[in-house]
Amino acid sequence: MATGAPKELRDELASLKIDRSRGRAPRGGGFRRWWLALAALALTAAGAFAWSAFRRPLAVQVAYAERSEPGAASASGPVLSGSGYVVTGDKYISIGVRVAGRIDAYLVDESDRVVKGQPLVRLDDRDYRATLARARAGFNRADANIALRRIEIERIRTLRRQDVASQAELDVKENELRVAEAEAAELRAEIEQAEVSLDYTVLRAPMDGVILAKLKEVGEIAVPGGFAGSGDLIRMANLDDLRAEVDVNEADLARVALGQAAEVIPDAFQDRRYAAKVVKLYPQVNRQKGTLKVEVGILEPDAVLRPDMSVRIHFLAEAKPEAAGEAVVLVPRAALRQENGDPFVWVVTSGRLRRQAVRTGAEMGDRAVIAEGLLGGEALVVGEAEGLSEGRAVEVAGKR
Repeated sequence: MATGAPKELRDELASLKIDRSRGRAPRGGGFRRWWLALAALALTAAGAFAWSAFRRPLAVQVAYAERSEPGAASASGPVLSGSGYVVTGDKYISIGVRVAGRIDAYLVDESDRVVKGQPLVRLDDRDYRATLARARAGFNRADANIALRRIEIERIRTLRRQDVASQAELDVKENELRVAEAEAAELRAEIEQAEVSLDYTVLRAPMDGVILAKLKEVGEIAVPGGFAGSGDLIRMANLDDLRAEVDVNEADLARVALGQAAEVIPDAFQDRRYAAKVVKLYPQVNRQKGTLKVEVGILEPDAVLRPDMSVRIHFLAEAKPEAAGEAVVLVPRAALRQENGDPFVWVVTSGRLRRQAVRTGAEMGDRAVIAEGLLGGEALVVGEAEGLSEGRAVEVAGKR
């Protein structure tokens, strides 16, 4: 009995023990099934997102192919465009003082039209008038001395003929006369210099033009020369000869020539167009920028154009069509694309993309002639856009 009791106790304890080996899966199997399910879910979500993205219309910018009128012999178009500024043919003329003095009065104001020789500024001239009066008085004194020396010489000559005066006395008097005449000539030059200095106290217009700016105020001291034009009082320009100036890249110089037609459009008044022509090609290229300065003369300037105004300059040329009497299709160069050297365009038709191969002709500035592939009027995708593909749904974000 004593040995049986522990056995029963052990049996009872064994019946209470949990068997952990039942239903155990091979090690790592549950984790693999969990990761496979997660990956399948991710792929499904990605596919759904990609499908929804493909179905969602892509925003694109479009421009329209233009068809010229049949029978047109030629069409004028820009071959090059650039931004520049309005300048004058004679540039700006800064008028400064030739003599020092206090500014007494301005005789003109900004925007006044002046003619050549018209007084512009008057300096305080009292010092210069006094200098002129002193020079004239000295000359009068020298002139009187000359008259006295001549009388003395005539008297000595009379005495010399009577053998009363010596030849030495006559020589001395004649020398005194020559010295007096030299002094008079010197004083005469001083008078002329004083008159010129007095005339310089009034600044006059060197040409016809318009006053652009007054650079100092009445009462200030103006001195000739100095640093950075410190003696300049007036800035003016001839606005009858207005030009537009632009820097042309070296690579584009072949598109520009003297006498070439151009068009000037002010940034402030973009509805205005001014006919122009190339009148000046500067002789030296700017090495740092790789550009050449070019000027176009504006044929009919008006009061709207002002110096230093920002403008857009189009250099024009006659573009000939493929055949006389036939219409041509023009498209923006930004719509043309290439793949393996073959040009094509993306055409928007019923809200979807269609790839259209084309054959190009001559270039007309920012446009190109399409010889084959388009009829005119097609909406073409311009600029860069991601995800362009055949049949892709698109929506027009803006028109050009």
